[in-house]
This record gives sequence, C-alpha cells and structure tokens, in this order.
Amino acid sequence: MKTKSYDDLFNKYVQEKRIYESVVLIEKGTGETIFSKACGGKDIDSPIIAASITKMFTAACIFILIQQGYMTLNDNLLNFYEPAYLKRLHFYKGKDYSYDLKISDLLYQTSGLPDIYEEGKDSIKRQAIIADTFITFDKNIDLTKEKEAHFPPNCKNNAYYADINYNILGDIIEKVTKCSLKRAFDKYIFSRINMVNTYLPVSEEEYIPMVYYGNKQLYRPQFIMCSKASGGCITSTRDLMIFIQAFFHGGLFDKKILDSKQYRRLQLSMFPIYYGSGHMRIKMGGFSTSFMGQGDLMGHSGSTGSFAFYYPSKELFFVGDFNQMKYPALPIRFVMQLAMFAP
Repeated sequence: MKTKSYDDLFNKYVQEKRIYESVVLIEKGTGETIFSKACGGKDIDSPIIAASITKMFTAACIFILIQQGYMTLNDNLLNFYEPAYLKRLHFYKGKDYSYDLKISDLLYQTSGLPDIYEEGKDSIKRQAIIADTFITFDKNIDLTKEKEAHFPPNCKNNAYYADINYNILGDIIEKVTKCSLKRAFDKYIFSRINMVNTYLPVSEEEYIPMVYYGNKQLYRPQFIMCSKASGGCITSTRDLMIFIQAFFHGGLFDKKILDSKQYRRLQLSMFPIYYGSGHMRIKMGGFSTSFMGQGDLMGHSGSTGSFAFYYPSKELFFVGDFNQMKYPALPIRFVMQLAMFAP
C-alpha cells in the first residue's frame, strides 16, 4: 500500500505541474530500496543539477577542515581576508558589522547578509532565467555591499538564507586547502565515499544538464559554474543517496558537530524551513502538514527541483529531482507528503 501511495503521489506531481523529467529514490538507512521511479528518460544515474544541495557539500568540507584543525566555527573572517576587502560587506542601519562576521554566521545563515541571487527585480536569478550569466566571486562581494544587511550578525533568533554565505565559505576552503574547490570536493567528499557521478564543473566541456523553467528548456553553464559552493555541482540521484546517508550517519565527519540547538527559522518566504549546520530542517506535525506529521525532515532542496532529505523518525532517506525552476517549493511539499506516507 505504501508503494502504491508513493507511486500515486509521484504521478500526481508530474501531471499537475507538467514535469517533463523527474526521478525519486527512497531508501532505508540499511540501504534497502523502498521506492524508485523516474520519467522523461531519467534514471537514478542520470546527471542532475544539485543546485543548493551543493551547500551541504560545502558544509561537509568545512566540518572536515574543522576536525583537521584548519579552522574553528568561531574564526573571524578577518583570519582569511584583509580588512579593506571586507569593509562595508555587512552594513546595517548606519553601522559596519563586517569585522564581526564568523564562520558560524555563514554556515548557519545567521550573518544577516542580503541575497543578491533572490532579492529585487534585478536579482541574479531573474537575470539568469533571461540569459546565461557569469559573476565572479569579487563581483558577488561588490554587489552584496550595494545592499543593506537584514540584521546584525548572530542577532537573537534571526536567520536569513543567502547564497553569499556559502560563496564565501567556498572561497575560504580554497584559501585554507590551497587548492581549487573542485579539487577540495573531490578529495574530501566525492572520492572518499565513491560518488563517481558528482563533480563541480569548471568548463563547458564538462556536461551540464539543461533545466526547465515552465515548458522552456534553459542551458545555463556559466551561471552554474559561477555558483560553485552555493549551487554549482552536478550529481546523480544514486550519488545523492550515498552522500545524504554519509552526512547524517557520520561517514564524512563526526556527526556530533551537527548541533541540534543551532536551528533558526528562515525568512517568511522560506516557510516552513529552519536552518542549522549546513542543512534545512522542516518540522512535521505543524500547520504546514495540517498537524498530521511527526518528527523532522533534515537535508536540502535546490531551486532547480533537486532534493535530498533524511527522516530520522522512520530512518528513511528521500532523494531525487523534478528539473523545474518555476516551482522552487515543489520538492519541499513533495518530500513532506512522502514522509507522511512513511510506514
């Protein structure tokens, strides 16, 4: 009955939202496959855009480097950048808080920095939908300085989702390891847990899938390549399953570093998502599930329709992709409903 419920739900989402390509894989923590289905010629080894799930790769790298003694969560950004470079990066109500920013502020999305990718009519995401766009890291910094921050770093219970937090973390990884982020991901994550179909593309010679926006196919290699630490990886559903299990079960770093006390609710546009140690947490059993669910979902979704979530209450993992940018909340709603069907 549960398999039929999953199948019916998958078909419903594909038909109602006119999804052209999709894949889903559900496994127990033991590795047993509970459900797998795809459409549009996809399968669990087909390349997909990880999008913001890449943030979990970046977080994993940071945790590994912390354990190896390269940095701490409390390290100030002044440890990695000259004061002149940081000046006015974080400006709020007439005061410059840039020199107060720490690694933890970026990781937990508590920096208060604005999000140039989503904010405003001229946001980077809107530009990328119209035409392929490449923005350097330095340009990212400059554009962020043009917008006012939302609150001081680590202020009360505030959290605000912004890609710049993870772009900076990616740059810090390169500074600390003295190698490219592509090489760091390969060394610390992909090769260690045999993610054979996952990579950070740095050239258009590497395969970068198209993504749908409504019924229109977009090819945006430059935009993907400049997203790097915040959303630039290409992966597969099978590889995502390997990663999500390693992330939460201690296969890459000591899972004690995933501090459960650090979760904070994100801005209203991200409801019902909380953010913690490099991943999202979604409370089941609240208003968003008509109080019918139980436990929490932990993981990440991507703006292109990708998703990778762990459901500890049932020891289940949900991964997959809808390959659709027009409905960014779609993966969240889908996974919440999958969790409600869980035995």
